[in-house]
This record gives sequence, structure tokens and C-alpha cells, in this order.
Amino acid sequence: MSSSPEKNTRPFAPFEWMLAGRYLRTRRREGFVSVIALFSFLGIMLGVAVLITVISLLNGFRHDLQERLLGLSGHVFIGAIDSPLTDYAAVSDRISKVPGVALVLPMIEGQVSVSSPSGYGGALVRGVRGSDIVGIKAVAGSLQAGTLANFENSGGVAIGMRMANNLALQVGDTITLMTPKGASTPFGVAPRIKSYPVIAIFELGLADLDATMLYMPLAEAQSFFDREGTVSLINVFLDDTDKTDRAVAAIDVAADRPLMITDWRQRNRTFFGALQVQRKLAFIVVGLVVLVAALNIISGMIMLVKDKSSDIAILRTMGATRGAVMRIFLMTGASIGVAGTIAGTILGLVIAFNAEEIQGFIERLTNTTLFPPEVYLLDHLSSRVVASDVFLVVLMALTLSLLATLYPSWQAARLDPVQALRYG
Repeated sequence: MSSSPEKNTRPFAPFEWMLAGRYLRTRRREGFVSVIALFSFLGIMLGVAVLITVISLLNGFRHDLQERLLGLSGHVFIGAIDSPLTDYAAVSDRISKVPGVALVLPMIEGQVSVSSPSGYGGALVRGVRGSDIVGIKAVAGSLQAGTLANFENSGGVAIGMRMANNLALQVGDTITLMTPKGASTPFGVAPRIKSYPVIAIFELGLADLDATMLYMPLAEAQSFFDREGTVSLINVFLDDTDKTDRAVAAIDVAADRPLMITDWRQRNRTFFGALQVQRKLAFIVVGLVVLVAALNIISGMIMLVKDKSSDIAILRTMGATRGAVMRIFLMTGASIGVAGTIAGTILGLVIAFNAEEIQGFIERLTNTTLFPPEVYLLDHLSSRVVASDVFLVVLMALTLSLLATLYPSWQAARLDPVQALRYG
């Protein structure tokens, strides 16, 4: 005598997969159920794709902004406490020997008004040594015109591309700087005004900085701002920002004098914190799309269970266990979630990896600028796909899809065969 199917059938047997596959196929009688399943699939696919795309774009925006800001300003900032930085050369030399330090940049920093025959505006002046400016990759690597060779003795300045455009300046033209903190006279402090030739034009890719940044030789800046023999601060560039804490401790020891030391995380805490909050909110809001799609799976599965009540009763009378029935409907609903998640992941990655090309295509098609640099800081759309973020999105979508099938599957498993055959 043969054993009962209830004892012989293993979980997820071929017949369970076969029935789950049949229930996924469209039939005219179950057309409405299939429509709900289709919308559930599309909802999960679009939710996952949008979530991966949005998170990748926010990652790219944050990464580019951080790289360009820190590539221009540095990672560790050193200021004087009890006495001016008249020994900046010796301090810089000692700090440059600290492991992990890529560049030490003593500088004069000040606000000025700038003008030309074609316009005027404001600028942030940074006076740096000629040997140091070539080490600032954000500037030296983005020259659009002119040269930084012999910067120390050139007597000229390097300006951002947007400043050059706003003032209608080219290399060789003259720009006039004015600061209210000039020489002291019997009538008060007189503004200091001086003109300099433009020897180089750079483009950082950050609209605000390209419109306001101006570099001049350190000696000239000391003279212009009346800071002879001293600097405003010392900026330090690191090889690895993940080792900032260790570098700050080593720099404090190497400096060998009282200094106020801060790092890029402290200076930009509010700004990058806001970006992080924005990223989390985007994840939650777009994640609700996946949740709604998962709820559609519940409604579709409940309708499918009601429609298949007679089939369930027949399966139970033939020896199928409650567990087998539950697994059949679990696989049916989960298949929608898995298929939607896979399709959404592929679509999201394709969009994320081709964000700039898609932006360019839409702009050419509509003859508009989707992301004006004056508003969005960066001059192009950037995407950065992080594997852990993609994994988190996929895991969330699969988990919601699986949870959405539990109740309808449990409802199918507890269906009374006698009642189902009587009223089915």
C-alpha cells in the first residue's frame, strides 16, 4: 500500500511550482485578477527603479559636491589662537611630514569687490604660494585659459570662469580689486584699490565658486590686506578623508604650538547633514510607492484565493497539505514581487549609469536646461551607484512582497474543503 501524498511530498515540490505558474498565467475568467497582478508588478518595478535612481543621483550630488569643495578648501583647517601665524612656513614644513598629508597650504583669505569696464561684483580672494597653487588639483586641473607657471612672481591673479564671463574678462585683461580695510589716515581708514592682470581662468564646476573665487600670490595678498609676514590660516589636504581623526591628532602634535584645528566634517556639518536628511526622506517617500504596490499584491491574491476556492478544495481532498496550499499561493504572490524587483533593479541601474546621457537627450529634445547650475550648484547631473544601497532597496522590495503574500496564502491554507465545494 502506498504512502499518502501528505507524507511523501516535500516542500516546494514540482507540482507546487507548476500550480503557482498556472495561477500566474492570464485567463479570460480571471482577467481582473491578472490586471491587479500586472499593476502590482509595474508598481514594484517602477518603485524600485525610481528608488535606485533617486538614491544614486543624491549619492552622486553629495560625492561631487564634497570632492569639489574639499578639493578646493582642504580637509583640515588650522588657525592661530594666542599669536599670529608668523611662523607659518616652519609650521607648514613640520605638518607636511605627517603621514597621510598630501598638501599644506598657508593662505591669506579676504573678501573684496571686483570690477572691470564691463561690470562689478564680489570675490573671495585667496593668497597662496606659487609652489602650492599647482598642487590644488581643483584649480590646476581645470584651467580653461592662461597658465599658473611663475605664479609667485607674475603679479597677476587667477579667476573663475563665471567671474570672467560676468566681467567680460580674458587672459591679459585687468581686474580691479577694492577692500574697505586699507591704509589708516587722519580721516579714518581709506579703501585700498589696486588693479591686476588676469593670468589664468579656471572652471571648478561649482557655479557659486566659479563666480566668486580669485587667487593671487601670497606676498601680494599679504601686502594688499596689510598682513605682512603672516597668514590667515593653514589648510591641509589629506590622502584619505576616512583617516581624518588620526591625521588631526598627528597634526596637532607636529605643529608644536597652540593652534585651533578643525576638520571638514565640523565646517560642513550642517550642509552635509541636510543632504543626508534629504537622502533619507527620499528613500522613505519613494519607498511608499513599493509599499503601495505590495498592498496591491494583497488585494490581487485575496481575489485569486476566492476565485480558486474550488481548486483548493479539490487539492485538499486529493491529499495536499495546508502547507502545500500555502506555499503554492506564497510562490504565486512572491513571483510578482521578485519579477518586479528584478525588472526594477535592471531599469534603475540602466538609468543611474546613463543619467548624464539621458539628461543631455531630454535637454536637446526640449531645448531647455533641466538643472541650471545657478540653482543646483553643480554644472551637470551626476550619479553614483553604491552596491549597499542597491542591496537595501532590493531587500526592502523583496521583504514587502513576501510579507504581502503571507495573509492571502494563510487564508487559502485554512480554507475548509467541504464549505468550498458546497458554496464554490
